[in-house]
Amino acid sequence: MPERFAIYHAPLATGALWERASTWLGRDAASGDTIGGAVAGIDRGRLLNLTQAANRYGFHATIKAPMTLVDGASPEMLHAAMTAFAAEHAPVNLGRLQLTLYKGFLALVPERPSEALQDFAAHVVESFEPFRAPMSHKERAKRAANGLSPRQEELLDAYGYPYVFEEFFFHMTLSDRLAEAEQDEIYAAAKTWFGPVLDQDLVIDSLSLFVEPEKGAQFRRRADFSLNGSH
Repeated sequence: MPERFAIYHAPLATGALWERASTWLGRDAASGDTIGGAVAGIDRGRLLNLTQAANRYGFHATIKAPMTLVDGASPEMLHAAMTAFAAEHAPVNLGRLQLTLYKGFLALVPERPSEALQDFAAHVVESFEPFRAPMSHKERAKRAANGLSPRQEELLDAYGYPYVFEEFFFHMTLSDRLAEAEQDEIYAAAKTWFGPVLDQDLVIDSLSLFVEPEKGAQFRRRADFSLNGSH
């Protein structure tokens, strides 16, 4: 399977939120470094077991889900398109983030919904859709197996991902699905760990290109594109 490309938002790679999240997950997707040691009283081995998928994907919020490039498109073309897109679009202030359990996953989400964010995310999905190769039958079956609404299935067929447009919900995943018996303890530990970096607004001021070099490999943060447009 060829490499896949994902368009995410990730905070500044030298900032406190990225550093705390990377330490929590045990891997910095920008540098590729692994990070050991307990976090907020949770043993590293146990924490890694609870964050396997989140660790592999790296700390991020999905805007355009991982995709294989369509025939005729190249990584260089995608880079150029992201550069042009970023030059046309302005940053979006989300306000503060809060820690929550979202569908059994620990995640950071905005305290309040943002129409500007929804519009921005929709522009990203539509603008980069021409780069996406069609899903295979196997990929579609895997997505649909999660239990989708009719509208989500429609979006899956049209855009390769069911959680776009009105189904989009900005979230930065911090764990895999937690067993109910573990949720309170892990939530409390994360609250302690992330509390000091949740007192400021999160501004979507860039898009990040993450790459999965081969099937099942860890995603790496390959490039960042600063938003410096006027709309």
